[in-house]
Amino acid sequence: MDIIELIKAIVIGVIEGITEWLPISSTGHMILADEFIKLDVSPQFWELFLVVIQLGAIMAVIVLYFGRLNPLSPKKTPAQRRSTLRLWAKVIVGCLPAAVIGILFDDWVEEHFFNALTVTIALVVYGIAFIVVERIKEGRQPIGAHSPGASVPAQDSLVRSPLDVDSYKTRQSRPETGSRASEPLDARSPETDLAGDVARVDGISFGRALGIGAFQCLAIIPGTSRSGSTILGGRILGVSRSAAAEFSFFLAIPVMFGWSLLKVLKAFVLDSLALSSTEIGVLVAGILVAFVVSIVAIRFLMGFIKNHSFEAFGWYRIVLGVAVLAYFILTGQLFA
Repeated sequence: MDIIELIKAIVIGVIEGITEWLPISSTGHMILADEFIKLDVSPQFWELFLVVIQLGAIMAVIVLYFGRLNPLSPKKTPAQRRSTLRLWAKVIVGCLPAAVIGILFDDWVEEHFFNALTVTIALVVYGIAFIVVERIKEGRQPIGAHSPGASVPAQDSLVRSPLDVDSYKTRQSRPETGSRASEPLDARSPETDLAGDVARVDGISFGRALGIGAFQCLAIIPGTSRSGSTILGGRILGVSRSAAAEFSFFLAIPVMFGWSLLKVLKAFVLDSLALSSTEIGVLVAGILVAFVVSIVAIRFLMGFIKNHSFEAFGWYRIVLGVAVLAYFILTGQLFA
């Protein structure tokens, strides 16, 4: 087994574990990583490796949120178990758009858009989108808005999504009394934070889940970021930062498991791929490192957004996009 290749796999696992959950595009980072840390493996294995390594990242979500995602937990009340099942139903609804679009267009998109120029544009465009959306949410003027006399709408009017207007009106007109007030929080109507956004994942409606899933389809374009597109969609549709991030994590479980399974079946069944001992070691090392680093990255993100917006990630995406563009212009590979 080649130790150098294992070290490369560990570095790539670190990159995957960080970038899979932060809304900064794992693809953009992997393109740069492939330029500087080239694994001595076949192209078929490299393609498989980039997808299957995500299993380690997904296992981190399952470990961290197992209690919340397990509807059979004996610690939960019947109402909480029903709430967990509803959450899984919303996750499935949210995955439907990406499943359809991915199956129909993945190969075509990979053939036409998997290049440095597309990644650069996606990094910068969605970086700007994060900055604009977060500034609007905070009642600040977005980039390019310089009208000092313009009035800023109240936060509640900015963030209220039409998807839940009826349920919102119902909650406002009906006091919580009697047995309803004593129900576990998971079984109650969606609650909003001070900005008017849905505060908890349990409060995301099926309509919002489908809408966030539609935003997830944008991630088929390289450089967009799956977590970035779903978090951005959640924020636009009136979901708090923490709830948008958590729902993004949960959406990733069936999507990434399914995608990894398809890649494995294609590689080993259709293409009859055979792995060397080094490639097996590289795959295992990458998955394990991605798992450990993902736990750290998820905890960091959830702690960070308690007191900060996603705007910093928007600026980071812009800087990374410019760096990717500059590198490939200087090396003459921009349109490769």
